[in-house]
Amino acid sequence: QVQLVESGGGLVLPGDSLRLSCAASGRSFSSYTMGWFRQAPGKEREFVAAISWSGGMVYYLDSVKGRFTISRNNAKNTVYLQMDSLKPEDTAVYYCAASPGGLSASDFGSWGQGTQVTVSS
Repeated sequence: QVQLVESGGGLVLPGDSLRLSCAASGRSFSSYTMGWFRQAPGKEREFVAAISWSGGMVYYLDSVKGRFTISRNNAKNTVYLQMDSLKPEDTAVYYCAASPGGLSASDFGSWGQGTQVTVSS
């Protein structure tokens, strides 16, 4: 397993940008599929984006396509989520997670503590 620590959340205005980072420790970071999930108050946790171990495959929630970009730097054991054109409905706690291969939430066995993103005027 890997240990994950997110950072970069905050309070921003609609239309602003944020970049979330997730630093991983432990072995074999580069072998994991990495994902971002979010959970808004009163709602279930939902998948936001994922990236394959090589970075060659990326996946997005439909509502964030064209606005969010997931990337990774295996040399730095870090995965990023660049969020542009933020909307109030993006407000949530964002979690980083690692999976040995699958993309289902149940495949992600390692989770960070979460970072709060609030989009409000």
